[in-house]
Amino acid sequence: MDSAAMAWLMIAPALIGVVLCLASGRGVPWQGRQAVIVMAAAMVAMGLAGSDPRVSLLAGGLLLASAMIGTVGLRGAAGASSCCHRALGCVVMAVCAFAGLAGSEISAPTGHGSHLGSDAVAALGAIGVCALAVWTIINGIRGHAPARARRWMLAEEWVMTAGILIMWALH
Repeated sequence: MDSAAMAWLMIAPALIGVVLCLASGRGVPWQGRQAVIVMAAAMVAMGLAGSDPRVSLLAGGLLLASAMIGTVGLRGAAGASSCCHRALGCVVMAVCAFAGLAGSEISAPTGHGSHLGSDAVAALGAIGVCALAVWTIINGIRGHAPARARRWMLAEEWVMTAGILIMWALH
C-alpha cells in the first residue's frame, strides 16, 4: 500500500470523528471536544508527515497534555465516562506516536538503541488499543436506547477507536 493511501486511512477517521463530535453539540463537554480535535490534528499531522520523528514527538506531547486537560473538572458530570474514554484515546495515540520514535535517529543517536524500551512501548500501545476497543464495545452494547446526541457520540467513539487501531497498525 502506498504512503498516500496509508495517510488517508489515518486522516479520514480523524476528520469524521471531529464532525460527529461537533454534531453531538452540548452532549459532549468541552473537555471531550478538545480531546477529539487534538487527536484529529495529531492524526492528520502524523499521517501527512509519515515517519518524521519531530512530528511524532510533538504530537505525542500534545496528546498527553490533551489527555490531562480532557479529564479536568469531570467528577460527577454526566459526560465523565465519554471524556475519560477520549482521554484514554489520547494516551494510546501518544504511546503509538512515541513507539514510532523507537526506530528513528532520536532514539539511538549513538547507535545503541534500547530494545527493551521499544518493545515495552509497543506492548503498552497494544494493551492500550485493546483496552480502548473493549471500552468502546461495552459502551456500544449498553441496554438503553440512546438519544440523538448519544447516537452521534457512540458513532464518534467507534470511528475514533477504528482510527487509533489503524494508526497503531501503520505506525
